[in-house]
Amino acid sequence: IGDGTPFVKITASELYSLELGKTEALTQALRRSMGVKITEEAEMIEGEVVEISIERPVAQAAGPGLGGKSGKITLKTTDMETVYDLGTKMIDSLTKEKVTSGDVVVIDKATGKVTKLGRSFARSRDYDAVGSDTRFVNCPEGELQRRKTVEHVVTLHEIDVINSRQQGFLALFAGDTGEIKAEVRDEIDTKVAEWREEGKGKIIPGVLFID
Repeated sequence: IGDGTPFVKITASELYSLELGKTEALTQALRRSMGVKITEEAEMIEGEVVEISIERPVAQAAGPGLGGKSGKITLKTTDMETVYDLGTKMIDSLTKEKVTSGDVVVIDKATGKVTKLGRSFARSRDYDAVGSDTRFVNCPEGELQRRKTVEHVVTLHEIDVINSRQQGFLALFAGDTGEIKAEVRDEIDTKVAEWREEGKGKIIPGVLFID
């Protein structure tokens, strides 16, 4: 089908077993199978990791999960080097991506999303830390912070859910979306039409397969 094209598969019996009305369930399925490719400018930090230091919270003595982790990350380009403070969310992102010193990373300032581009060529002699599939990249040049045009695909249903209630994001992850008001969908459709007019968004038709 192609990368980023929404594909939704449901069975007819699902429509009857759901607590939602059949029209609502079908509408949600249809809107899950329509994507919007959003193009926007984002503030990015791109550099080679010199050092990461994470301080475990003192509050952990009080019990697991209490007290947030904090730390610092030193990033550099060929022209500059800067130390940034890390919060719990950022530390979790770095841990998930298994980022270590010598990696070249891009960090989205708005979302905290970390993308690992590869290992710095300067570290290519660290044989013990290198696997056969390791990708080597140059240390970035210029400023650490820069504006980049980024693209991401979201479905109409995801936009509906996030805008339909206070705990939109939580509802999205829990799968507990409930009925979505027609006014919300009308607003979203108007907004998406505006994004298309302004060149910020593009509709990605997907596939809905009903067994």
